[in-house]
Amino acid sequence: MKKHLLTITVLLSVFWSCQKPQETKDLTLFVNTLIGTADNGHTFPGATSPFGLIQASPQTGNDGWRYCSGFNLADDSIIGFAQTHLNGTGGPDLGDILLYPFTKYPKDSIFRSRYDKESQITPAGYYAVQLTDANVFAEVTTTPRTSFYQFSFDSKANTSQLLLDLQNGIVGWGKTVENHVLAGHHQILNNNTIIGYNEVEAWVKRKYFYAIELDQDFQKIDTLQKKSIEEKASRLLLSFNELPNQTLKVKVGMSTVSAEAALQAIKKENPKWDFEDTKNANKERWNNLLSRIEIEGPIEDKTNFYTSLYHLLIQPNNIADIDGKYRGLDDQIYHAKNNEYYSTFSLWDTYRAAHPLYTILAPERVNGMIRSMLAHYDIQGYLPIWTVWGKENHCMIGNHAIPVIVDAYLKGFNDYDIEKAYNAIKTSSTENHFNSDWNTYNQYGYYPFDIITVESVSRTLESTFDDYCVAQMALALGHQEDYEEFTKRSLFYKNLFDPNTKLMRGKDSKGQWRTPFNSLKLSHASTAGGDYTEGNAWQYTWHVQHDIEGLVELMGSKEYFANKLDSLFFLESNVINTGFTDDVTGLIGQYAHGNEPSHHVAYLYQYANQPWKTESLIREIFDRFYLPKPDGLCGNDDCGQMSAWYIFSAMGFYPVNPANQEYVIGAPQFSKIKLNLAQDKTFTVIANNLSKENKYVKSVTLNGTPLDSFILKHEDIVQGGTLTFEMTNTK
Repeated sequence: MKKHLLTITVLLSVFWSCQKPQETKDLTLFVNTLIGTADNGHTFPGATSPFGLIQASPQTGNDGWRYCSGFNLADDSIIGFAQTHLNGTGGPDLGDILLYPFTKYPKDSIFRSRYDKESQITPAGYYAVQLTDANVFAEVTTTPRTSFYQFSFDSKANTSQLLLDLQNGIVGWGKTVENHVLAGHHQILNNNTIIGYNEVEAWVKRKYFYAIELDQDFQKIDTLQKKSIEEKASRLLLSFNELPNQTLKVKVGMSTVSAEAALQAIKKENPKWDFEDTKNANKERWNNLLSRIEIEGPIEDKTNFYTSLYHLLIQPNNIADIDGKYRGLDDQIYHAKNNEYYSTFSLWDTYRAAHPLYTILAPERVNGMIRSMLAHYDIQGYLPIWTVWGKENHCMIGNHAIPVIVDAYLKGFNDYDIEKAYNAIKTSSTENHFNSDWNTYNQYGYYPFDIITVESVSRTLESTFDDYCVAQMALALGHQEDYEEFTKRSLFYKNLFDPNTKLMRGKDSKGQWRTPFNSLKLSHASTAGGDYTEGNAWQYTWHVQHDIEGLVELMGSKEYFANKLDSLFFLESNVINTGFTDDVTGLIGQYAHGNEPSHHVAYLYQYANQPWKTESLIREIFDRFYLPKPDGLCGNDDCGQMSAWYIFSAMGFYPVNPANQEYVIGAPQFSKIKLNLAQDKTFTVIANNLSKENKYVKSVTLNGTPLDSFILKHEDIVQGGTLTFEMTNTK
């Protein structure tokens, strides 16, 4: 044991000594993948590659909402390392192919080891930990389609063993670990290679194929007794007599198409058995992306920033094989252009800021994302809502692939069939499908709560924003009649504005307001019902991202609008309902930063000529809800959306309307941020005199010229230049 404790000490020493210098070029050291792994951040701490298919990470549990990512730092033991995970979601799935190395067979046959939490090493692209009961030091890194493990067994151990748990998965939605595998088969090719496939069901029903290679032959393989007659996959126990240096290396390749493709992923992406070389190559992948933003600030702030950037760039995941083949929604095999087919589209969350940020920081990925959405539409008949491994789960409301496509098109991304894209967004907005009853919507000008019995207000408001987006693309393509029709629909939000309470309120098919009306009562579709989506009237009243001026007019004046906003932030910070309310977190009054419908709201004071309130709130949100520690996030990271808010707001602007190529000015949180853009252009944000006290903006100039409004245009950023804020302690 002493040998490996010494190894850990050396590794930790090297890691932390590298992290201390402010000028390190290795930005992966400013990523702490433990951020968000406690409380309900639902992030995973393991290794992945940017936008990669594989997310190799330890698991402390695999059943229910607590384990959406498979890991919670509050737990004291690890059950193994699985190859696929979701980042910060509110729904559980994946957790495929669990590896558990150990030296002593547990008496109770429960494979679980306590671990030394202080031993964890967690930069981007690499993870390591000491499993104390198992007597193994475990390390993992990845390529986009493979994981690579290095297990160092205790030198005094008589045996070295590895459990391959092919039944494992992260489950919920009525499924259990015992019954989520619908079909499974594995084949032992030789004493160091196993291939197979599983068909599973949790959040979605899907198929995956795998290949497992070991650098040493196993001398014995046993199939463990199944825990239930429902189990369809095996748990294999591999035993090794002697290992060079007591070390075992394991590679896992995965594919949606075939086991042969999973083997090819290993052979082409990760052919050697050089763990350090693979780890360094992954480090380079991450540095290439992380270095697109350079910041100046203390190490704690750099850790927050680069961890947020890391979380943003984990997904959407390219699930196509190296040759471009992928399994589509209908289980048929297709070929993707440029070998890109993206999934893990959490669009209700990510249309707001994550996708606009991809157009700036990862523009080479955007066309592939749009083509993936259109391929999904070809089969489904409407655009994706929320996808996992290419399958639809219909989670959340709205048709928010629409703003993503429209925003990309209007910004000049056009490497796809544009007319097909327009037909897709129009069809998705006119032909009825799950959660979109356009006949009712058009007949009443809103969703009546006696016909659409759940989320009627939220579904109306979310749809009006999508309608605005369709109108903008129609206008750009010269479809004038469509432009006029969808512009009219985009104003349907006004039909649910109650002039007495000045709140968005449910209305029935006879035009009667919902009575009684408790504006603070939270709604949740799956547990509490109600007219809103994971929120209440106070939170959803501001969900008019495309027409803030119109909402101000409904309120009566800018002064009243600002006073109403004040009430949102100063009402009692509590939640009212007996249903599921864990999504409504990060409260300032009734403002809920832990849930996405609130994300643009702090910026709305700009429309009421009270920018100092926006500036003060942004600082408060930074100080309270983004902390460099495991429980530092106030809610689920939601596939990078929480992180995208942080990155945009740190730069001093935010896409309140994420489809009009404009950003609303806020207040920068770093003294200098430099964006390294495409075509060797740079955009620099400078905050002169920034400090804890100097959180207010005195003036803003763009390339030396005073900004004539609170709006920054997208073209101002991508053309390159300098945005300069003069900060002050005076409102």
